[in-house]
Amino acid sequence: MDTPVLSSTFFLTLLLMVGLFFFIRGSVKERIEQRVYLTSTSDDQLLEQLRNYFDRRSYQVKAIEPEQNIVRLQGFVPPSPFLAIFLTILAALGLFCFSLVLSVLFPDTNPYIFALVGLSPLAGVFYWQKVGRLEEVAFKVESKSQQTELTVKAHRDELRQLQDSLTFLERQ
Repeated sequence: MDTPVLSSTFFLTLLLMVGLFFFIRGSVKERIEQRVYLTSTSDDQLLEQLRNYFDRRSYQVKAIEPEQNIVRLQGFVPPSPFLAIFLTILAALGLFCFSLVLSVLFPDTNPYIFALVGLSPLAGVFYWQKVGRLEEVAFKVESKSQQTELTVKAHRDELRQLQDSLTFLERQ
């Protein structure tokens, strides 16, 4: 085979492996956001609906700061089995491709180089250990003229679930 083709294929596969590494590492990154919602429901109704919502999601009150009118909740967010399996499969495919390129470049190591695929479950284990953690949600309810303003600081996925559950919330 042509040497420039092999070296460029090796280089591209190496770049793909670096991208896969950062993709797996990025799957456990915290994505905390703050959003402000407006609603026409009263403060008391909104607080009751928020209490029910977060009770269903197994969040517990961590702290209440009456001077700033902020409620802090804490709950355990379990890892997703689907995502752990998906990351393991992606790592296996990436390591298989890397092994294939290495076996073409170094034909003497052919039977042993494919053992790299055995490292793929480490991606799922890494995800599983890092994602299962306590998450914090903080929210503040304020009355503004004829509307109620809800400010929530939480993980991006939790904010999406909250907005889907409480359909009366309008993002500001």
